[in-house]
Amino acid sequence: MLALAALGSMAGFLAGLLGVGGALVMIPFLTFLLHHLSLGTDLSVKMAIATGMSTIVVTSIASARTHHQAGTVRWDLFKGLAPGLVAGSLLSSLWLFAVLKGSTLALVFSAFCAFSATQIWRDRKPKPSRHMPNTLGQAGVGTVIGMFAGLVGAGGAFISVPFMTWCNVPLRQAVGTSAALGFPIALTNALGYVVTGWQATDTPPHSLGFVWLPGFLTISVCTVITAPMGARMAQRMPLARLKRSYAVLLYVLAITMLYRSLADFHVLG
Repeated sequence: MLALAALGSMAGFLAGLLGVGGALVMIPFLTFLLHHLSLGTDLSVKMAIATGMSTIVVTSIASARTHHQAGTVRWDLFKGLAPGLVAGSLLSSLWLFAVLKGSTLALVFSAFCAFSATQIWRDRKPKPSRHMPNTLGQAGVGTVIGMFAGLVGAGGAFISVPFMTWCNVPLRQAVGTSAALGFPIALTNALGYVVTGWQATDTPPHSLGFVWLPGFLTISVCTVITAPMGARMAQRMPLARLKRSYAVLLYVLAITMLYRSLADFHVLG
């Protein structure tokens, strides 16, 4: 419980600071904890993703509220992206998540974290004429974000933040809007994980589908406390440092989950 509380506190702070929803931070550690409850890699990765995603339902509300008060949430973009996010999340949580192995999901998680980190670290300036797509285009982009977010258990910021900044949305607005977008992604996927895992018989006690309730409850309580702290710091931190912090975090997570995936594929012995 102490480990879960510490994990939730750290994840909540980073969720508010970087708009990542916190699950990107939690999943490698939750996988480790669940693996030591005698769960196999396939089940431990799936339950870590589902549990981490379910906590974003709570975290995103606390984080988005603080960003909204600072005026950095673009609700016009939220309305355009949200329908696609829900559609992509349903596709992922009700179908792809059940079909793919946990080790494959870990590999996908690692690849997208590394890609997003590289795009941010390069800091290539977008063309001044580039803007967010129209409503139909935003729905399409939202579908892609929701689908991949559901596969790796993230709030989607690892795609939405780089995409919005590529479309000349200021970084602080991209982070704030991504924090708000985490709610429809997390709620839709969490419900999907409960449905797809309902018939699983080898989950640990006190589980709801693939969601591990002790982890969800402990982490959620802590993230509510620390997410607003991170969001307030994001308003004061220099943009260059904010970008580098986000990229470094994604690289660390990519390496962690790559190791887990390769170990399960017996590449590392």
